[in-house]
Amino acid sequence: MKNKVNLITGGTGFLGSHLAEHLLESGEEVICLDNNFTGRKENIKNFFCNPNFEFIRHDITQPIHLEVNRIWHLACPASPIHYQSNPIKTAKTSFLGTLNMLGLAKRVGARILMASTSEVYGDPKEHPQKESYNGSVNPIGIRSCYDEGKRVAETLCFDYKRMHNVDIRVMRIFNTYGPRMNLKDGRVVSNFIVQALQKNNLTIYGDGSQTRSFCYVVDLIDGMIKLMNGSHNGPINIGNPTEFTIKELAEIVIKKINPRLEIIYLPLPQDDPLQRKPDITLAKKALAWEPKININEGLNRTIPWFKEEISKEFQNK
Repeated sequence: MKNKVNLITGGTGFLGSHLAEHLLESGEEVICLDNNFTGRKENIKNFFCNPNFEFIRHDITQPIHLEVNRIWHLACPASPIHYQSNPIKTAKTSFLGTLNMLGLAKRVGARILMASTSEVYGDPKEHPQKESYNGSVNPIGIRSCYDEGKRVAETLCFDYKRMHNVDIRVMRIFNTYGPRMNLKDGRVVSNFIVQALQKNNLTIYGDGSQTRSFCYVVDLIDGMIKLMNGSHNGPINIGNPTEFTIKELAEIVIKKINPRLEIIYLPLPQDDPLQRKPDITLAKKALAWEPKININEGLNRTIPWFKEEISKEFQNK
């Protein structure tokens, strides 16, 4: 294989399509693997004319045999609306999907990056969260299929490294936003933008004092690539450490889109974490990475894409 051949699971999704775009622009070959449960072929439509791109519709809970150099294992529904719609399937995707990708990496000698999540920290008692923090996760709650699924996926990665010397990279992704997000994924950034563009008041669950840290997708992909190309196995937090309350984010979106809108408060869902902020000291040291795009610039790049997508939906009705 002359060029690097990259396999991206979840390749039609939000992060996977951005990663594929970057790798193709770098002249590498990309095989995109997805069952399109939450991803969309629309996200990769511009890549089909590139001879270095290939799409395979496949469910990663089933094994697949391919010849690749690198595996970017991103496949798994990541928003509560999607992963709670079929929690058993979500758990299977994390466990069996990761098992299958690690088995493939072992067979062909590929390096594998597994996209884990800040959800492995649960509702954290440590703030900000370092990689050494073991988390506070409810193993039987409604979010457990995702949280515990990713925790066992990390376990599998490090056991494959210890037992079979598989070359792993584990990345803990914090809240990420940007173009190509699923309009109906229920996550806070997409929710607020869609509600505001549709001239609806913004919905906050709880009193809005809970915090999140929001990383623009371009920064996230940069961190992902640096982790894959570096020598650190992980886990490494990749996210933006600038912290906002949910109410502050709502106020920013309202100001940018429609200042006449108001905020509606509803009850907080079960096990929703009250605070989330990455400690990125390790990413700075091991990868020379930190985010560059602040929330204002990121939203200015994101809102026009949402506006266009909503317009398309309206025209198709």
